Amino acid sequence: MPILEYHLPEDTYTDAQCERLLLDSTRLYADVLKSPVKRIRVVIHLHKRSMAAVGGQLLTQGGVAAPFFHFLVLAGRQEAERQALLAGFTDLLVDVLGAERAQVRGGCWPIPPEDWAIGGVPASVLRAREVASRAGANQA
Repeated sequence: MPILEYHLPEDTYTDAQCERLLLDSTRLYADVLKSPVKRIRVVIHLHKRSMAAVGGQLLTQGGVAAPFFHFLVLAGRQEAERQALLAGFTDLLVDVLGAERAQVRGGCWPIPPEDWAIGGVPASVLRAREVASRAGANQA
């Protein structure tokens, strides 16, 4: 379920920087949530500089590049985990892209498990199946 989206101005960062951001973000997500890497999705959306404004100033007219991100987690994740991800993704934008920390914005969107599907099946149903499977394995 873990999904992270970065929004960046195009023609600002190298492919190598973006690749590092994607891979380091995946590792951070996996570490903090103790989630298998195969479940994690990270994407960068590049926006034309002429289509972005920060503080009322177009990037093409001297506006500051101000990356932002948002990520999804299933509702019920601990506050400490969510805050670790907010801080960690911000740190990566600063460390990998050289973004100005004060300009970085990010948010977390907790999604109720019944409102998220994996392969067309609600996560709440999959969770119940996993719990039942573990309970059965422990009784064997």
